[in-house]
Amino acid sequence: MPNPDLVAHSSQTARDIIELDDGIWTAVGYAASNVHLIEGLNSATIIDTSESTRAAQNILAEFRKCSSKPISRIIYTHSHRDHISGATVFSDGGAAIHASHKFSSDLIAVDGDAIAPNKALARRTRAQFGMGLSPEERISLGCGPGDRPMEGLGAGFRAPTVLEVEDRHIDLDGLSADLIHAPGETDDHMVVWLPDRKILFCGDNWYHAFPNLYAIRGTPYRDFQAWADSLSLLADLGAEVLAPGHTRPVFGRRNVHDVLTSTRDAILHVMRYTADAMDAGLSMDDIASSITLPDHLADKPWLKEFYGKVSWSARAYAVGTLGWYDGNPTNLGTLSTESRARQMAELAGGADALEVAALAAVDLQWKLELLDHLSVLGKDVVQEKIKTLRTLAESEINATARNTYLSEALELTSGSK
Repeated sequence: MPNPDLVAHSSQTARDIIELDDGIWTAVGYAASNVHLIEGLNSATIIDTSESTRAAQNILAEFRKCSSKPISRIIYTHSHRDHISGATVFSDGGAAIHASHKFSSDLIAVDGDAIAPNKALARRTRAQFGMGLSPEERISLGCGPGDRPMEGLGAGFRAPTVLEVEDRHIDLDGLSADLIHAPGETDDHMVVWLPDRKILFCGDNWYHAFPNLYAIRGTPYRDFQAWADSLSLLADLGAEVLAPGHTRPVFGRRNVHDVLTSTRDAILHVMRYTADAMDAGLSMDDIASSITLPDHLADKPWLKEFYGKVSWSARAYAVGTLGWYDGNPTNLGTLSTESRARQMAELAGGADALEVAALAAVDLQWKLELLDHLSVLGKDVVQEKIKTLRTLAESEINATARNTYLSEALELTSGSK
């Protein structure tokens, strides 16, 4: 059975149209990300546009039950594909599309001359989001529902027509709004603040899960300090409603302030703990295996590791600040996977003895490592690895880890790995 806490977290992405205030709605659970509608005097504004044209069509149909006013402007909070891929559905080209001048995404095709491990990124992205899994297996994305339409994935993107260089006030057809640059999950994050309504659209700078400070699909370094600083900035606005890019909105000034400041404090804790541990000479493995949130943060429901993970974050912070070398000169050299496997087998008394140890191992992480050695040595341990990955997945509270374990097990089952 899946981790019950992860199953319960799925209520955060239950399909719903939520009214934030008169003429302002949020669509939750129709796609991996949320879409927001703001009704003006004679026209409407859309904030973010979902990940696919089918999801956008479904959301627009629901929004049309709330407002029939034409959509005159679209605002992208940031450039991740799940927020920008339904724009053609919400506008046939007549709407102005606002975004940060830093608008750039690791999920959008770049110059063909650029050198990047795109196949690796694509494969790991599919695994992280469990794209080959059944809806029953993919119970959650950590940030969105596991079961959502995929037709037209990435197909409805329209490029921004207005790139915002500085924070500025704009008029949403009778409704006052501020566009504020607030780097966090991406450098190009731009939040939308309605000061008269006290409503803040924060993009992915906050959602109901420990922040995804490092995405296992593979991302450039996400600036921890900038993210923490942005959360302080957002907390100081005094919002009474927080409408995130994923999961359900938060109502009440005290609640909004709490979720923003506690998430900031969690990020700062990862930074401090990792920095202190590195200064003390701890290995990266020891840092990652020992770091936890303090009780006053760990008890917060929105800081459970449904999407981001504390140990992954510590590794990302260490590598992002000092690079891969951990200060131990042993690690300046390396062994090939084959050489390490052969020497491990020799220590165990041969490959057969190593296999006996692997099959008897109780610690599932250790078991996986031994099985990998055996695989390199030509031992047929595929079924045992599949079983171990699936066992790990069932206990995992982190949706992206669960999806990856199950996806890699599925690839092994099909013989594609």
